[in-house]
Amino acid sequence: MPRYFDIHSHLNFPDKWDNFEEVLKRLKDTETYTIVVGTDFKSSKMAVDLAQNHEEIYACIGVHPVDDPHQTFEREKFDELVKHPKVVAIGECGMDFFHTDKDIDYNRQKKLFLNQVNFALDYDKPIMIHARDAYEELLEILEPIKKEAGSKFRGNVHFFAGSPDIAQRFFNMGFSISFTGVITFTRDYDYTIRTSPLNMIMSETDAPYVAPVPHRGKRNEPSYVSEVVKRIAEIRGEDEEKVRVALVNNALSMIG
Repeated sequence: MPRYFDIHSHLNFPDKWDNFEEVLKRLKDTETYTIVVGTDFKSSKMAVDLAQNHEEIYACIGVHPVDDPHQTFEREKFDELVKHPKVVAIGECGMDFFHTDKDIDYNRQKKLFLNQVNFALDYDKPIMIHARDAYEELLEILEPIKKEAGSKFRGNVHFFAGSPDIAQRFFNMGFSISFTGVITFTRDYDYTIRTSPLNMIMSETDAPYVAPVPHRGKRNEPSYVSEVVKRIAEIRGEDEEKVRVALVNNALSMIG
């Protein structure tokens, strides 16, 4: 049983980890588990390789909506990758209109996203959603699919930065949301954290990005997720141990 669970990290970006063995040691020493998330086939394969070699690591495989606008979802390659027993989710997939023009890129992103949604449904896996300036657009796509697919269609909205109303619409579909170290240095999400059902939220780092206080400004890593858990408990006014256990159980429930 892990002590902490970081449900979204990128230990599969080798150019970001010049001291990977030290980072891995801290992960193990703090009894932190993490889901390493792919953004294309190459990084997805690396996530699976890491999961194969380390008990504390699981893999999420998929194609990011905007990291490479020429990237497609090559299903035949992912058909092989998804067979690994430590592949627990599909993504990160979704939509992003912060980095691109919606009028130009909507159809491409929608097609890429739906290909991965259908893939996840075929293999009975949850999806890991990347959403930036695109919550309404994603919900318009997701809500009808949920009505048709039912409980089989599930997932997590990573790095949640939406409103409480948007969060509730995801909860209504049975989707969880997760928070990063950003919550340690802004109060923008306090109300959402405080009012969300505890069993519908999770902790993540998105390492190597957005390190939490007191590590802000440094490269982030999965072992820092404890600061996110601590802050969630503070915002909710709940016992930290209770919150820690709940967030670990939420993650374990998602990965099956």
